[in-house]
Amino acid sequence: MKLLRLLNASVSVIVFLGLGAAPLALAQDQDMVAVAPKNCTVLLNNERVRVIRVVTRPGDKIPMHSHPASVVYALTTAKAKFTTPDGQSEERVMKAGQAVWLDAVTHSTENTRTTVSRVLVIELKK
Repeated sequence: MKLLRLLNASVSVIVFLGLGAAPLALAQDQDMVAVAPKNCTVLLNNERVRVIRVVTRPGDKIPMHSHPASVVYALTTAKAKFTTPDGQSEERVMKAGQAVWLDAVTHSTENTRTTVSRVLVIELKK
């Protein structure tokens, strides 16, 4: 009887922990194109790289999503607020023609400029 109660309690804990962790894992592993299809267009996708054109209008927000290590290339001047899952935010400006390296990251993005921003996100695959 004790063994049966212990087994039931263990299964309940495992199910509870698994269900509790699932939404967090999904939120952190969301694909940018999946969460913002109106803003993102895949231009190239092969075994080594994925190139995404991202167009955001003033005030557009791209929900929480994840990237592997990437290069971001600004086609226009861009100003955006990036917010991480822990709520920390940072505003960044890129000038047209500028490229920056990003390590793997999870964040949401908001266009804080008064004009349309266009960037290429070049995600590297292993």
